[in-house]
Amino acid sequence: MARQRIAREPMSKLAVWARRCAVFSLTAMVPLIIIVRAGWIELDPSLAAVTGVLALAAVGMVLAVAALVVIWIDGIDGVGHSLLALLIGAVLLAYPAYLAAKFVRTPALADVSTDTTDPPKFDQAARFRPNRVNYPGTAAAARQRTAYPDIETLQVATSVQLAFEAARSVVSKRKWTIINDRAPGIRREAQIEAVARTPVLGFREDVVVRVRGSADGTRIDVRSASRFGYHDLGSNAQRVRSLLEDIEDQVEVLVEERKRAPTKPAPAKQAPQPSAKR
Repeated sequence: MARQRIAREPMSKLAVWARRCAVFSLTAMVPLIIIVRAGWIELDPSLAAVTGVLALAAVGMVLAVAALVVIWIDGIDGVGHSLLALLIGAVLLAYPAYLAAKFVRTPALADVSTDTTDPPKFDQAARFRPNRVNYPGTAAAARQRTAYPDIETLQVATSVQLAFEAARSVVSKRKWTIINDRAPGIRREAQIEAVARTPVLGFREDVVVRVRGSADGTRIDVRSASRFGYHDLGSNAQRVRSLLEDIEDQVEVLVEERKRAPTKPAPAKQAPQPSAKR
């Protein structure tokens, strides 16, 4: 008895190419993120490569939509390939779309400081940012005050030493790379410098915390600045804001610990023993 062959529906070439573009974009993006985070290639080629991969994913989504239209009209196969391309493209482009929305909503700033008149100065971090040591100036300060009016100096009614310990504890918990840890001294202000990383590509951004004594206790100023680009998408302001909140909470924790710590009684003075006569 002869076997009856079932003819398969022709496959949409657009769907096949959509899937190829999407799968290639996904397989290229994962090692590319690892390479960029490790700093094995320069920033400009890194961004160009990432942009190219995302553009290819977008092409795959366009081909997938066109394939679905052809499949609907001609009744051919390829729906699975098209849907896979749309899914992969949506996953790859979701985060860039989120960043694009932040680009529109946030001001063009890459350096944010709680004190724009006398901003904390980069010391050790200056080696990594030769052209971006100084705060951008009055125009940037005006944009910052308009966009982030809550970014201001933190005033705490504690000693400089306790405030410095709180700031150092918070920075250490965040797993940032500390490159300067200067405790308060008689003629010097306390300062902490650290390097933070952006979430996905791991671009380095420098943070400096300055701790100064004041008439009402201690002033804590924070400055966070990107090494590259002129638009940080609000990342530095968010970092400064959250860092100050955590430092303020840690100050309260340390104050409560000092209050609960048992005080050692002063040793009782012993009466002098009479010397024996010989």
